[in-house]
Amino acid sequence: MKKRKILAMLLAAGMMIGCLAGCGGSAGAEEESTDTQAASTGAYPEKDISGIIQWGAGGGTDSLMRPLATLAEAQLGVSIVVENKTGGTGSIATQYVYDQAADGYTLLMGAENPQLYSALDILELTYADFEPVFLIGDETVGVVVSKNSPYTSLTEIIDAALASPGTVTLSTTGTGGLPWEVASFLTAVTGATFNQIPYDSDATAKAAVLSGECDFTICKVQSGIEDYKAGELKFLSMLATEPVEQMSEVPLITAEYPDFEQYLPWGPFYGVFVKAGTDQAAIDTLSAAFETAFNDASYQDLLAGFNINALGYTGDEAKEYLDNWQTNTITALVNSGAITKTLSELGIE
Repeated sequence: MKKRKILAMLLAAGMMIGCLAGCGGSAGAEEESTDTQAASTGAYPEKDISGIIQWGAGGGTDSLMRPLATLAEAQLGVSIVVENKTGGTGSIATQYVYDQAADGYTLLMGAENPQLYSALDILELTYADFEPVFLIGDETVGVVVSKNSPYTSLTEIIDAALASPGTVTLSTTGTGGLPWEVASFLTAVTGATFNQIPYDSDATAKAAVLSGECDFTICKVQSGIEDYKAGELKFLSMLATEPVEQMSEVPLITAEYPDFEQYLPWGPFYGVFVKAGTDQAAIDTLSAAFETAFNDASYQDLLAGFNINALGYTGDEAKEYLDNWQTNTITALVNSGAITKTLSELGIE
């Protein structure tokens, strides 16, 4: 009798344990299923976003992107973790972002350079392989010489270069850099060519002119205005359709060379992009957040301080700007002989 009682108790206990285990497992599975469903249907963004800057810390692109990202975070409700990936005229960062998932969680924070990658055989990617989230603005650039330069106008530089090809020195940042690009415009319009001497940055290229090591270079207003105000640097001409407010006495390039108008307006630009194929709802959310950040009074003051021409473009307006910039620049490069590929060969209409 005792043996039967003990056996019955053991069987009952086993059934209870089995039931508890089964019930617990079922509840856990149901809870996990609910969590998974909630995660898959959550609104974007659900986690922090990575922002990849093409250029180094403290540079022009970096200085514009970091404060904008901070303001956009407040709208998105998540952090934008900004990281600098330098090298290859911005191509290292561009390739990195393209290699990530098209999910809106990796942003390319860049400048104009990718629009020329395929033309210069740097990379097959261009901004056609991305979607513009927000175009921030572009910059006016000018032809600059040192205070001790014998040249007092762009025409004098061009005439000297035409009279003795290759003797007038231009400090550049290498093929694909800003001075190289503008030199191609100058050659396309005037036929003049220059002895281009490469330096490792815009700052060192400018320093070469200030020291008299090179005759001239091409300088963004934001990077040259303090030297200009101090009388160390002379802006001879602006590549613009309107005068720069703080430097209204500097002549526009079309005053000396009207044919330059076909390539204007033109200048380095800055924008935020995601990989093509990203869900449109995510792009719209990002665009709205960056637009609000862009319109913040503190950011507008920053743009004004840097002499950035505010754009604020999204969607089709941004794409039209990108297409026009690429077409104008590559046309000038072809006309100057800087590249041999044509627009049609590059698949650009």
